[in-house]
Amino acid sequence: MANKNKKNKNDGMYVRKSFGKRTVEDWIFDIIIYLTLLFVVIVTLYPFWNTVAISFNDGLDSLKGGVTFWPRKFTLQNYKSLFTTDAIFKAFRISVSRTVIQTLLNLFCTTILAYALSRKEFVLRKPLTTILVISMYVNAGLIPGYMLIRNLGLLNKYSVYIIPCLLDVFNFILCRTYISGLSDSFIESARIDGANEFTIYWKIIMPLIIPSLAMIALFVAVGAWSAWFDTYLYASGRPYLHSLQYKLMEYLNSSMNQSNSAADAGAKALAAASGSSAAMVTPISIRASITMIATVPILIVYPFLQKYFVSGIAIGGVKE
Repeated sequence: MANKNKKNKNDGMYVRKSFGKRTVEDWIFDIIIYLTLLFVVIVTLYPFWNTVAISFNDGLDSLKGGVTFWPRKFTLQNYKSLFTTDAIFKAFRISVSRTVIQTLLNLFCTTILAYALSRKEFVLRKPLTTILVISMYVNAGLIPGYMLIRNLGLLNKYSVYIIPCLLDVFNFILCRTYISGLSDSFIESARIDGANEFTIYWKIIMPLIIPSLAMIALFVAVGAWSAWFDTYLYASGRPYLHSLQYKLMEYLNSSMNQSNSAADAGAKALAAASGSSAAMVTPISIRASITMIATVPILIVYPFLQKYFVSGIAIGGVKE
C-alpha cells in the first residue's frame, strides 16, 4: 500500500515536472508557429504598404518598377495633382455627408423594424419577415431598379443616395436575431412602469444592442463610402452631386487615357532618358494615391468598432 502511494506520488511529481519543463520539440514547434504567423502578416500587409510607398514615389520612377518598402524618389505630386481643383473637395463633402446620413438613418430604420418584428405578440411578424428575406434573394435587376428610381423622381437628386439605402435585409436579420436573444424581462418591467413601445425601443433596446449597432454601422459606412456606381447611374448629370469615389474613378480613367497616347509616352520616355527632375504623375502612381485616399478614412474608423464587430457577428448570427 505504501509502495502504491509512493508510486502515485512519484507519478504526480513526474506529471508536474513534465508540464513545468519545455522540451526541445516544444521550442521548435513554437518557433515554426511564430514564423508561420509572421509570414502571414507580411504577406497580408505588404501589398498595402507597397501601395503607400508607390503613392509617395515619383511617377516616372514608379514606371521602372522595383519600389518595395520605401519610395525611391519621395514626392507629394501624386496627391497634389488630385487636389488641384475644388471638385475633389466638393466630392469629399458629398461622400462624407452621404456616409454619415445614410449610416444614421439606416441604423434607425433597421433597428426599429427589427424590434417590431422581434415581438412575438405582433401577429404579422412571420409573413413580413418572410417577404423581406425573399427580397434579399430575388432581385429585379439593374433596369427595373433604374426605372423605379426614375419613377420616384430621385434621378439627379441628393436623396438618391439616402432613400434607396434606408434598409438592408441582411443587417435587419442580424439585428432582429440579436434583439430576440434579449431577455423579455427588460421589456415587461418597462411596460409595468408605463413606458410605451418607442420609449422601450429607444431607452431599453438600443443601449443593449450596441455591438449589433456597431457592426451594422461599419457595414453601411464602408458601403456608402466606397460607392460610385450609384453616382454613375443616377447622378452623373449633376457634377455637384458626384461622390469622391466617382471623381477619383474619372481622374484615374483620364490619367490612363492620356498615358496611352503616343505623344505622352514619348514625352515620358524622353524625360526619363534625360534624367529630368520634373515631377510627373502616371497611372500607377495615381492609382496608388487614389487607393490611399479611399482607404485611410475606413482604416481610421475601424479600430473603434472592431471590439463590437466580432461579438455582433457571433450573437447576431445565432438562429432562434
